[in-house]
Amino acid sequence: MADLLVIAFPTETQAEQVRSRLLGMQKEYLIELGDAVVAVKQPDGQVKLNQLFSPAAAGAASGALWGSLLGLIVLSPLLGAAIGAASGALGGKLSDVGINDQFMRDVSKSLEAGHAALFLLIRKMTADKVIAELQGAGGTVMRSSFDETKEEALREALAGAQAAAATAA
Repeated sequence: MADLLVIAFPTETQAEQVRSRLLGMQKEYLIELGDAVVAVKQPDGQVKLNQLFSPAAAGAASGALWGSLLGLIVLSPLLGAAIGAASGALGGKLSDVGINDQFMRDVSKSLEAGHAALFLLIRKMTADKVIAELQGAGGTVMRSSFDETKEEALREALAGAQAAAATAA
């Protein structure tokens, strides 16, 4: 079973840095992510999603390849590639993998303009090592499907940066 985690950050840069750290941990097999998206609330109120994987682009590339091959059979590879790319892009756009885009937009509307949220779909993780690595990263847990003890440990780890800044001031 996968867990959903949403962490709010005051800047897009902070959210991207934490996502990069998590992707690095994924290479070390400390965490397995199903999706990791940074959502940024624009000054006009719109929400921009920075996704790692674009299903529409992948579908277009795959469709163009298969369309070209099919087009070779009927002696019209360019037409086949165009039709294949269009149908692949449409199919990719309609197949939403990972976290639902509308859910991310709805949750992100509660952010202040310029703030960002990191949406994580976590399949597996070594909780103690991942939480220790996020120590002092900043951010606030907005939503979580973790159990109470794991969520509290994460909140404390993220708040470490805020506590350090408060004592330095």
